[in-house]
Amino acid sequence: MQAVILVGGEGTRLRPLTYTRPKSMLPVLNRPFLEHMLAHLRQAGVDEVFLALHYLPDAIRSHFGDGQGWGLRLHYSVEPFPLGTAGPLRLVAERLHSTFIVCNGDIFTDLDIGEAVAFHRRHRAVATIVLTPVEDPSPFGMVETTPEGRVLRFKEKPSREEVTTLWVNAGTYILEPEVLQWVPPNQKYMVEQGLFPDLVRRGEAVYAFRSRSYWLDMGTPRNYLRLHRDLLLGLVSSPLRDEGVVECRPGVWAAADVHVHESATLKGPLLLGPGCVISPHARVIGPTVLGRECRLEEGSQVAEALLWEEVVLHPHARAEGCILGKGVCLQAGATVGKGCVLADGVVVGEGNRLDRGIALAPGTHLPPRSVSLLDGY
Repeated sequence: MQAVILVGGEGTRLRPLTYTRPKSMLPVLNRPFLEHMLAHLRQAGVDEVFLALHYLPDAIRSHFGDGQGWGLRLHYSVEPFPLGTAGPLRLVAERLHSTFIVCNGDIFTDLDIGEAVAFHRRHRAVATIVLTPVEDPSPFGMVETTPEGRVLRFKEKPSREEVTTLWVNAGTYILEPEVLQWVPPNQKYMVEQGLFPDLVRRGEAVYAFRSRSYWLDMGTPRNYLRLHRDLLLGLVSSPLRDEGVVECRPGVWAAADVHVHESATLKGPLLLGPGCVISPHARVIGPTVLGRECRLEEGSQVAEALLWEEVVLHPHARAEGCILGKGVCLQAGATVGKGCVLADGVVVGEGNRLDRGIALAPGTHLPPRSVSLLDGY
């Protein structure tokens, strides 16, 4: 089976992390997010995937190559300019030969794809939209259906007065190739506001598959952290969850060459990447992920945080509820608090205290004791 993954977006909601790498390459459990998506598709019987690229495409192509290492045939289609959610499908239309799957590249789900495809075929649909229930549909695309699941109407971002159902577009679709004839070439066009409403107006068989599977748009810092928490707490799983790590003590999964001093405190759930060093009297409180070759020096502390590769906390530095990009350095006594997002290469000088969701661009250097925003210390 074939699939198309839309991974061309700039990931603006995740800036400054996405200034240096595309959203689909942000690490999730120390593996690029896109690896988890591909593993999920492969489990469902997909063997050929088209990646629709635009922003920083070489970062994706150089990592995945032809896909052999992931048991897939991978192809790349680079948009000359942003083409929306339907335009990229038109670019590869001639290479899609039968029923295929479309996935938004920022949705993490454990959807039973096989069940959704069976539903699509059973109803002889030309398009099936996977729906998920939410408490408030107003930020999403609401989809009204008959009791049998045939789509009647779409409403993007309805007001509270317009809400008639809690089921919204979940960003996964099963399509027949013939629907792509209705996508105009070489222009931005959306499946949500363009293709799907047009198919309904034409009387085509457009159905909705309701799923209560785990579903999360990881495209904000808050949700990106939440995804790690949910994975570590076992609220959702990934085919890659336990690859390359062992549970060295209850709730603590570690890769090779991790060094933990006997006086350090580890409270799971934790994932420790290859080559991490946890020094005397350092503390790591879960749910937390440490990337490859992170180093926590004496008396430092990390709690409910996400650290990318090669992050260093000098003595008595603290990171809590934050995201630290590759090579971030917290010098002695520096503290980074909840909601903060520090991009690659940021250096926080001694004694600085950051909080209130502050975000720092790649390579920012804060001189010692220049910022004190942290509440509660």
